[in-house]
Amino acid sequence: MIVFLVGYMGCGKTTIGRRLARRLGYDFADTDDRIEKQEGADVCDIFHYAGEEYFRKAERGMLEQLIASGDDLVVSTGGGLPVWADNMVRMNGAGLTVYIRRSAEQIAARLSPHGRWKRPKLRGLDDRELVEFMSRNMAEREPFYGQAALTIDGGAMSDDEILEFITEKLKERNG
Repeated sequence: MIVFLVGYMGCGKTTIGRRLARRLGYDFADTDDRIEKQEGADVCDIFHYAGEEYFRKAERGMLEQLIASGDDLVVSTGGGLPVWADNMVRMNGAGLTVYIRRSAEQIAARLSPHGRWKRPKLRGLDDRELVEFMSRNMAEREPFYGQAALTIDGGAMSDDEILEFITEKLKERNG
Protein backbone atom coordinates (compact mmCIF):
# COMPACT_ATOMS: atom_id res chain seq x y z
CA MET A 1 0.00 0.00 0.00
CA ILE A 2 1.10 3.57 -0.65
CA VAL A 3 0.11 6.48 1.59
CA PHE A 4 0.54 9.82 -0.20
CA LEU A 5 0.81 12.88 2.05
CA VAL A 6 -0.27 16.04 0.25
CA GLY A 7 -0.50 19.64 1.33
CA TYR A 8 1.22 22.97 1.09
CA MET A 9 4.98 23.26 1.42
CA GLY A 10 6.01 23.36 5.04
CA CYS A 11 2.81 21.78 6.41
CA GLY A 12 4.71 18.84 7.92
CA LYS A 13 4.44 16.14 5.26
CA THR A 14 8.06 15.04 5.52
CA THR A 15 8.30 15.16 9.32
CA ILE A 16 5.03 13.29 9.77
CA GLY A 17 5.76 10.98 6.83
CA ARG A 18 9.04 9.73 8.26
CA ARG A 19 7.42 8.94 11.59
CA LEU A 20 4.39 7.30 9.95
CA ALA A 21 6.61 5.10 7.78
CA ARG A 22 8.54 3.90 10.86
CA ARG A 23 5.31 3.20 12.69
CA LEU A 24 3.85 1.21 9.79
CA GLY A 25 7.10 -0.55 8.86
CA TYR A 26 6.95 1.03 5.38
CA ASP A 27 9.68 2.70 3.37
CA PHE A 28 9.62 6.50 3.20
CA ALA A 29 10.02 8.59 0.07
CA ASP A 30 10.16 12.37 -0.28
CA THR A 31 9.58 13.23 -3.94
CA ASP A 32 11.67 16.42 -3.79
CA ASP A 33 14.63 14.60 -2.22
CA ARG A 34 14.46 11.80 -4.76
CA ILE A 35 14.30 14.25 -7.67
CA GLU A 36 17.28 16.18 -6.30
CA LYS A 37 19.31 12.95 -6.15
CA GLN A 38 18.17 11.88 -9.62
CA GLU A 39 18.88 15.28 -11.19
CA GLY A 40 22.04 16.06 -9.21
CA ALA A 41 20.67 19.51 -8.34
CA ASP A 42 18.44 21.04 -5.71
CA VAL A 43 14.85 22.04 -6.42
CA CYS A 44 15.74 25.76 -6.54
CA ASP A 45 18.39 25.17 -9.19
CA ILE A 46 16.10 22.94 -11.24
CA PHE A 47 13.41 25.65 -11.17
CA HIS A 48 15.95 28.37 -12.02
CA TYR A 49 17.86 26.63 -14.81
CA ALA A 50 15.39 24.15 -16.31
CA GLY A 51 12.06 25.76 -15.41
CA GLU A 52 8.96 24.75 -13.51
CA GLU A 53 7.51 22.66 -16.34
CA TYR A 54 10.66 20.51 -16.44
CA PHE A 55 10.47 20.06 -12.68
CA ARG A 56 6.77 19.10 -12.80
CA LYS A 57 7.52 16.48 -15.45
CA ALA A 58 10.32 15.12 -13.25
CA GLU A 59 7.83 14.96 -10.35
CA ARG A 60 5.39 12.98 -12.49
CA GLY A 61 8.15 10.60 -13.51
CA MET A 62 9.10 10.11 -9.85
CA LEU A 63 5.45 9.52 -8.94
CA GLU A 64 5.21 6.82 -11.60
CA GLN A 65 8.46 5.20 -10.36
CA LEU A 66 7.16 5.07 -6.79
CA ILE A 67 3.82 3.60 -7.85
CA ALA A 68 5.48 1.03 -10.11
CA SER A 69 7.83 -0.09 -7.31
CA GLY A 70 5.06 -2.09 -5.66
CA ASP A 71 6.59 -1.23 -2.29
CA ASP A 72 4.70 -0.33 0.86
CA LEU A 73 5.49 3.38 1.05
CA VAL A 74 4.68 6.61 2.79
CA VAL A 75 5.30 9.34 0.22
CA SER A 76 5.75 13.01 1.06
CA THR A 77 4.81 14.83 -2.13
CA GLY A 78 6.06 18.24 -3.16
CA GLY A 79 3.46 20.95 -2.50
CA GLY A 80 2.80 21.48 -6.22
CA LEU A 81 2.76 17.83 -7.31
CA PRO A 82 -1.00 17.31 -6.70
CA VAL A 83 -1.82 20.40 -8.77
CA TRP A 84 -0.08 19.40 -11.99
CA ALA A 85 -1.82 17.39 -14.71
CA ASP A 86 -3.86 14.49 -13.29
CA ASN A 87 -1.48 13.68 -10.43
CA MET A 88 -4.21 13.70 -7.75
CA VAL A 89 -6.33 11.31 -9.81
CA ARG A 90 -3.29 9.09 -10.28
CA MET A 91 -2.44 9.07 -6.56
CA ASN A 92 -6.07 8.45 -5.56
CA GLY A 93 -6.08 5.43 -7.86
CA ALA A 94 -2.81 4.05 -6.53
CA GLY A 95 -3.10 4.47 -2.76
CA LEU A 96 -4.50 6.48 0.11
CA THR A 97 -4.14 10.26 -0.22
CA VAL A 98 -3.99 12.26 3.00
CA TYR A 99 -4.22 16.07 2.94
CA ILE A 100 -2.57 17.81 5.89
CA ARG A 101 -4.28 21.20 6.00
CA ARG A 102 -2.72 24.09 7.92
CA SER A 103 -3.21 27.84 7.62
CA ALA A 104 -0.63 30.14 6.01
CA GLU A 105 0.11 31.63 9.42
CA GLN A 106 0.72 28.19 10.95
CA ILE A 107 3.02 27.16 8.12
CA ALA A 108 4.95 30.46 8.23
CA ALA A 109 5.54 29.93 11.95
CA ARG A 110 6.87 26.39 11.27
CA LEU A 111 9.36 27.45 8.56
CA SER A 112 12.96 27.97 9.55
CA PRO A 113 15.08 30.47 7.59
CA HIS A 114 16.59 27.49 5.72
CA GLY A 115 13.09 26.14 5.04
CA ARG A 116 12.17 29.45 3.43
CA TRP A 117 15.41 29.69 1.47
CA LYS A 118 15.18 26.18 -0.03
CA ARG A 119 11.69 26.83 -1.44
CA PRO A 120 12.05 28.84 -4.67
CA LYS A 121 8.68 30.58 -4.45
CA LEU A 122 9.30 31.83 -0.90
CA ARG A 123 12.77 33.33 -1.33
CA GLY A 124 13.08 37.02 -0.54
CA LEU A 125 9.61 37.46 0.99
CA ASP A 126 9.26 39.27 4.32
CA ASP A 127 6.86 37.83 6.92
CA ARG A 128 3.82 39.77 5.70
CA GLU A 129 4.52 39.01 2.02
CA LEU A 130 5.09 35.36 2.89
CA VAL A 131 1.69 34.91 4.54
CA GLU A 132 -0.07 36.86 1.76
CA PHE A 133 1.62 34.81 -0.97
CA MET A 134 0.94 31.51 0.75
CA SER A 135 -2.72 32.41 1.41
CA ARG A 136 -3.31 33.19 -2.28
CA ASN A 137 -1.35 30.17 -3.48
CA MET A 138 -3.04 27.81 -1.03
CA ALA A 139 -6.48 28.99 -2.18
CA GLU A 140 -5.53 28.12 -5.77
CA ARG A 141 -4.35 24.65 -4.73
CA GLU A 142 -7.23 23.82 -2.37
CA PRO A 143 -9.45 22.27 -5.09
CA PHE A 144 -6.67 19.77 -5.84
CA TYR A 145 -5.68 19.02 -2.26
CA GLY A 146 -9.37 18.70 -1.40
CA GLN A 147 -9.61 15.64 -3.67
CA ALA A 148 -7.64 13.62 -1.11
CA ALA A 149 -9.42 10.63 0.42
CA LEU A 150 -8.66 11.92 3.91
CA THR A 151 -8.29 15.53 5.10
CA ILE A 152 -6.70 16.34 8.43
CA ASP A 153 -6.93 19.71 10.15
CA GLY A 154 -3.27 19.97 11.05
CA GLY A 155 -3.83 23.26 12.86
CA ALA A 156 -6.08 21.62 15.42
CA MET A 157 -3.92 18.54 16.01
CA SER A 158 -0.37 17.86 17.13
CA ASP A 159 1.90 15.77 14.93
CA ASP A 160 1.40 12.87 17.37
CA GLU A 161 -2.38 13.18 17.05
CA ILE A 162 -2.08 13.27 13.26
CA LEU A 163 -0.03 10.06 13.34
CA GLU A 164 -2.63 8.36 15.53
CA PHE A 165 -5.47 9.54 13.30
CA ILE A 166 -3.85 8.27 10.08
CA THR A 167 -2.89 4.97 11.72
CA GLU A 168 -6.48 4.42 12.91
CA LYS A 169 -7.89 5.25 9.45
CA LEU A 170 -5.51 2.74 7.86
CA LYS A 171 -6.59 0.05 10.34
CA GLU A 172 -10.26 0.77 9.51
CA ARG A 173 -9.53 0.71 5.79
CA ASN A 174 -7.55 -2.52 5.93
CA GLY A 175 -9.96 -4.28 8.29
